[in-house]
Amino acid sequence: MLKKRLALAAAIIGGVAVLSIPAMTTAAKAKPAAKAVNDGRAKCYECHDEVKALKEGSKHAKLACTACHDKLDAHMKDPEKNKPVTLIDQALCGKCHKEQYDSFLKVNYEGQARKEKGAPTGRSPLQDKLLQGHGFTFEHAEPRGHAFMVTDQFIVDRFQGGRFQYKQGWKGVDSTGKTWDVLEDKGAGYKLKETAMAGNPTCIQCKTSDHILKMKFMGDKDPKAKWDRTSDVVAVAKDTNNPVGCIHCHDPHGTQPRVVRDALIQAIEKDPTANIFAKNGKTDLKVISFRDGFRKIGVMQKTDSRMMCAQCHVEYNCNAGTQWSDAKKVGFDDGRTNHFPLKNSLQLLKHYKSLDFFDFKHAVTGARLIKFQHPEAETYAGSVHDKAGVQCHQCHMPKSKAKNGKMFSTHGVIRPRNHVKESCLGCHPKATVEQKLYQIDAIQNYIKGKMRKSEFWLGQLIDTYSAAQRAGVVDSVLAQAREKHEEAHVLWEYWTAENSEGFHNPDLARESLTGSIAASKAGVKILTDAMAVVKKDEVKK
Repeated sequence: MLKKRLALAAAIIGGVAVLSIPAMTTAAKAKPAAKAVNDGRAKCYECHDEVKALKEGSKHAKLACTACHDKLDAHMKDPEKNKPVTLIDQALCGKCHKEQYDSFLKVNYEGQARKEKGAPTGRSPLQDKLLQGHGFTFEHAEPRGHAFMVTDQFIVDRFQGGRFQYKQGWKGVDSTGKTWDVLEDKGAGYKLKETAMAGNPTCIQCKTSDHILKMKFMGDKDPKAKWDRTSDVVAVAKDTNNPVGCIHCHDPHGTQPRVVRDALIQAIEKDPTANIFAKNGKTDLKVISFRDGFRKIGVMQKTDSRMMCAQCHVEYNCNAGTQWSDAKKVGFDDGRTNHFPLKNSLQLLKHYKSLDFFDFKHAVTGARLIKFQHPEAETYAGSVHDKAGVQCHQCHMPKSKAKNGKMFSTHGVIRPRNHVKESCLGCHPKATVEQKLYQIDAIQNYIKGKMRKSEFWLGQLIDTYSAAQRAGVVDSVLAQAREKHEEAHVLWEYWTAENSEGFHNPDLARESLTGSIAASKAGVKILTDAMAVVKKDEVKK
């Protein structure tokens, strides 16, 4: 059923844009042309022949253009002046794909709400100390289901000072549906204590499909675009009504799997033969540009959920920051504030130095640090499961049986360790649930141990830096320690943002975290040796 979804609204292509490259899957080409339907689509095809190439012969061939577009009569009278209304609402797809729609909105009570990563029992107990100076220290919660992507972002304490709250108070924490049915705006003058004013349009773009026709490719400024990277974040938020939609991953005309996230498409275009999704020097993605480059989409021949999920589950930069080379500020008008590296924890420090960008300075050491976001895709790349050809949806969206007896892919996105039978035993039929769960726990326990040790030694480095500064250690030595802090931080913090506790790639996690420990220890030694020299000199005096 993954390939069957209309993904609501011919959101990107139809009626609004003319694709410059006709796209059609092999499956669509192989099918005989659908029987002509006299519903007015022929008139649309006079201008949108690329839509015809995608749609006719596909599983959505019989759907009329009016299923997803409104005000077509006015559009046909004056196409430039009157743009059609494109319906972007998961409920539209839900009319035909009820099981997928219902499972998307079903609350997964296994994913706890407002679970702080920096709490003693959280993923990163020392987070506040190690990220001191960054807004994530106000609240950095564990993720939960896709249905909460927008509301969880808007209500977090680091987003706009707590301005947006549940309409029903804490009873609204498990409410799904349209954003402003769940949340309310307390107004510009409302601000809670111990909150931050973070947030930007690029980050919102990952959480929703609502702005796909309103922002230009990469979020650049354009007279035809309602929003861009520099737009007022509250205005963009108030215009956001739905969590990520079907159209992010499914083409509404031809039903092909696809991606729409601009920075992912840009990254793959820059490196089509050696990016993390390429197999044998080739990436199964046809990039299609339309409206003179206003937007692009990428259509696949076959489902590749590694790419589809990487639209959001990836390290990306969407924040303003500072240049490594000269300490100049990088604002949202700069393209680096919508950037996908597609690199793992061992490669990212070098990458961001080359990009000449860092996020913030640590409040104690002044080290130039990177703040990572959920890098699942690049973590998984090259892992045992990836090499075996396993994709994200096989573990996180396994087949389920509907009430009518038909199988469908659940769109609620499950946690495999809580559903070992569905997620694991299909590929490991000789194993038992208890055996697989034991193995999963062993990996995660081991990696969590390395994370705790990494945090301990980063804390030691920060404390020793403070002591060395008070002792009068010279700036050149402090600078060496800061470099070690920068290295150790990247190799550790990546794993607080990655959401598998190391399971997606335990070998990479171990190499990275032990590298962090070693870098922190080296920094501590530099400082303690320098303090010993200072103390010796004082004794001589």
